[in-house]
Amino acid sequence: MEDKQHAVAFTGHRDLDKETVSALCEKLYRTVEELYQKGYTDYYCGGALGFDTLAALTVLNMKTTYPDLTLTVAVPCPEQAKRWQESDRLLYESILQRADHVEILCEHYTRFCMMLRNRYMVDHASLVIAYMQREEGGTAATVRYAKKKGVSVINLAE
Repeated sequence: MEDKQHAVAFTGHRDLDKETVSALCEKLYRTVEELYQKGYTDYYCGGALGFDTLAALTVLNMKTTYPDLTLTVAVPCPEQAKRWQESDRLLYESILQRADHVEILCEHYTRFCMMLRNRYMVDHASLVIAYMQREEGGTAATVRYAKKKGVSVINLAE
């Protein structure tokens, strides 16, 4: 894990419209590529379904072109994927295996482990890439926390 100055955290909704996924993937790629040109090489994602998965896959795929990119998956608890569909669980396990670092933040699920995960990522980053379409929920809380901490936010939903 590198210095916070060159680090970016991802946060976004789990439920994504299938119609917007392709355009969102393109936006993610362009944004990470632009940030890479500015020196951002270290990326944190929470390993959740939806936006987190797209963000992790984007960074992992870009590592073939930019091998100095790093991906840290901040796992809230070991049980995160326990109730997911098998295909989602297999993709998640593949992401964990290919990540540069995996940080497990709580030994067991608690009602606060997701929030702790989100704050951990923001606390390790100088920039947040968000996909936030509504002002409630974990993504909105993470964006508010980032702004409170003086961490810049790029919202790809805007």
